Amino acid sequence: MSAIEDFTYDPFSPEMMRDPAPSYRVLRDRFPVYYSERYDTFYLSRFADVWDFLSRSDGTFSTCDSTTLVDPQLMRHHNQGTPPPPPLDPFNHLVHDVSPGGADGGDGDQTLYEEVRQAHGRPMRPKHVNSLESFIRGVARERLDALLARGEFDLTQEYGGIVSASTMCHILHVPLERAPDVLAAINGATRTDSPEPGLDLTGVFETCADFIEPVVTRRRQTGWDGSWPAIDGMLDYRMRGRELTDREVAINLFCLLVGGTETLPKIVAHGLLELWRHPDQLAAVRVDLPRNCGIAINEMFRYCGPAQWFSRTALVDTELAGQAVKAGQRVTYLLQSAARDEREYPDADAFIWDRPIDRQLAFGLGQHYCIGVHLAKLEGRILLEEFLSRVSEYECFPERSLRRPSSFQIGFNTLPVAIKEHS
Repeated sequence: MSAIEDFTYDPFSPEMMRDPAPSYRVLRDRFPVYYSERYDTFYLSRFADVWDFLSRSDGTFSTCDSTTLVDPQLMRHHNQGTPPPPPLDPFNHLVHDVSPGGADGGDGDQTLYEEVRQAHGRPMRPKHVNSLESFIRGVARERLDALLARGEFDLTQEYGGIVSASTMCHILHVPLERAPDVLAAINGATRTDSPEPGLDLTGVFETCADFIEPVVTRRRQTGWDGSWPAIDGMLDYRMRGRELTDREVAINLFCLLVGGTETLPKIVAHGLLELWRHPDQLAAVRVDLPRNCGIAINEMFRYCGPAQWFSRTALVDTELAGQAVKAGQRVTYLLQSAARDEREYPDADAFIWDRPIDRQLAFGLGQHYCIGVHLAKLEGRILLEEFLSRVSEYECFPERSLRRPSSFQIGFNTLPVAIKEHS
């Protein structure tokens, strides 16, 4: 029997959690809609199939089982017919779901979901995000002042991580001196190399609530006027006529805190590594840093994204990419496989800083389109621009980096860099 005929895909296997790329290629070429009997789950690996799947907004698929599942959750049940409907109260469900577009109150009640999204989403809108540029740039410069003097540091945590955590603390009015604690707590709570692989979302919430809930409580006590848009929006919001508790507000806002802190630093660190590996591309980016960093970050979102997959559950019998899917079965779309699909991106395994990108899946699609897309693009551009404007020569050490095995996020948890020449 050939290796292909004997092929098995399991996102929780040690081999896959170390490096899924070779298996992604086999999936795209030979098994674009792969069915796992063990997990009763269909896996989509091609860009077009993932795009079409996420474009569906007819209520056929739901996040009622969560979008990020650990191994025991996947094994909990196989197809048992129509699953329970999504809860009408999103705050009973929120702690179990961090999707690319944030928390989901259930696709069966899209109006409620959109209400909640609108209530806390104003800080993520373009106008408000643009007003953050001077703050983000100032934090990045302060970090570089301290780090460059040392000569060697960790790109992921000590540079991008602190800037991202500080930005989210600023948005949520958590004291800025807590940014290192926020970063450490999120990194610890979202570790996926434990004996039970996956994402401990309950642990993430409990940790982040310690930072957010006291701020919400004080804001309620002193009064709110809309000037703290994320918190004030949730304090103003009435879910079916009732106000939210401080805990419910914190539950919702933790999605912003985690989503805005954990992923982008890995992308920027990896992107700077790729530019170091390709001196000709680095030189091209340096020709016009303000313009070109905004272009390069888009390729980094495609090429360097750490999130591997998200899932949906079928609410009714349906068909997907030519395969019959029964109610209760899950569909998992493999983001990083789609991002390396040669059918969408020529020479997809190559990093090309100015690659034309007509369609991008890094931020999801449709109802669950990432609420933080504008902030991620701005912050990523600034992190690149500030680093490259100060550092004229650097060396990365991927052989000394930490890339924890994970079923969900595979990226540079740490990436040492040595500064050879800087201003």
